[in-house]
Amino acid sequence: MHNKLVQLLNLLLLFSTLCNANQANYLHKLLKSRRSNSRISDSDTWSQLHEEREYSPALLAPQDGLMQADRIVELPGQPDDVDFDQYSGYVTVDPTAGRALFYYFVESPTNSSTNPLVLWLNGGPGCSSFGFGAMEELGPFRVNSDGKTLFRNNYAWNNVANVIFLESPVGVGFSYSNTSADYGSNGDSRTAVDAYTFLVNWLERFPQYKTRDFFITGESYAGHYAPQLANTILLNNKKNNTNQTVINLKGVAIGNAWIDDTIMLPGYFDHVWTHALNSDGTHEDILKFCNFENDSVSDECRVFVDKSNGEMGNIEINNIYAPICLNPVLKNSSTGSVNFFDPCSDTYVEYYLNTARVQNALHVKPTTWVGCKFLNWTDAQINVLPMIESLMASDISVWLYSGDIDINVPVTSTRYAINSLKLPVETPWRPWYLDNEVGGYVEGYKGLTFVTVRGAGHLVPSYQPQRALSVISSFLQGILPPSS
Repeated sequence: MHNKLVQLLNLLLLFSTLCNANQANYLHKLLKSRRSNSRISDSDTWSQLHEEREYSPALLAPQDGLMQADRIVELPGQPDDVDFDQYSGYVTVDPTAGRALFYYFVESPTNSSTNPLVLWLNGGPGCSSFGFGAMEELGPFRVNSDGKTLFRNNYAWNNVANVIFLESPVGVGFSYSNTSADYGSNGDSRTAVDAYTFLVNWLERFPQYKTRDFFITGESYAGHYAPQLANTILLNNKKNNTNQTVINLKGVAIGNAWIDDTIMLPGYFDHVWTHALNSDGTHEDILKFCNFENDSVSDECRVFVDKSNGEMGNIEINNIYAPICLNPVLKNSSTGSVNFFDPCSDTYVEYYLNTARVQNALHVKPTTWVGCKFLNWTDAQINVLPMIESLMASDISVWLYSGDIDINVPVTSTRYAINSLKLPVETPWRPWYLDNEVGGYVEGYKGLTFVTVRGAGHLVPSYQPQRALSVISSFLQGILPPSS
């Protein structure tokens, strides 16, 4: 990473730490820790890097009987009206190292035999797709404030798809390795290879899904995970000369996606200013003294970025209008509502997933579960846009969607990134609707669809679950969100 970017992001890290924004902290910590020798340059594409390596198919292990063993009989505290099957367990991705990834899988209550298969990936890197994605966002349950019981998410994505939540890479959530060195060797490349190995083995365990339409979804640093995994799938499908499963990849959808290191910064500062989070004078001084194309950071730039952080105060940068968690303790209530996102949900989920009965029901090794871990990251792409262009050229459906009140990875940065591609517009900017209200806005480009979700933050399904379900339903059907 350019030195100036590291220094500026150090200042942004100070702000995200003050704001108690868990996933935001881990993204900014990663950016702070990167060095130029661990980066994949803009001119390199994932395809070029992988083409240089000798192809070898992913190692397949016998999976007989494991689907039945992974079936969850009942999660402690779940509501009485559960009408779908759920599974969880480990898939070994490196038997020599003893590296295994944890998954949670929920089938659709209806049409599970025909609905598509969707993979969900949280970002960080280092944050749990189970604890965040499944238990706070798009999964079938949320955890009540007592930390013991669950309530139903009526807008869960398994209403329209069969959904896998993968805790990746190793060291995240319940995923583990028997080789301690594995925990210090994570990066973009191995994460993609391990996720691909997970998928082909998982499909052996659940063979009824081998030919199903498959979609990759995620948020934040999944802006790296999702395109990289998709490209790995396409490369392996193309080179496959064995009986290994050809994965029927149809599309990729990423929310508030981190896809270009450099574009993030001007998008961030513009979004802060246009949402009245700092003063006109401070914003003008940042534009005057911070040259985002320069390798050095002036003392004046540092002063005004720090001043901007101070002017914003202690707010939730994942949703600038949401309350923050002022009292992170369990409560006696067991009457949560999916229509209100409790800012202390992290506390409830962490307590629930560290309960022995819950871990036993999930078939996991007894462990201390945490929502996010800071990982030593050995390689990362500066700019994932060339890979997204490669997917578009392969006729893979690509959607980028953004909650419009997130400043962790703001909608402004995503728009700047898309604009840099200079794509022809096929459907001009227009509102989309849900229940006679504007749900957000959509613009269709040649090969890419951009959607905003009105009133949503970084975790779009947490803050706007019904609108998020409408967006993902349109994505899976290959149609734009409704215009009326």
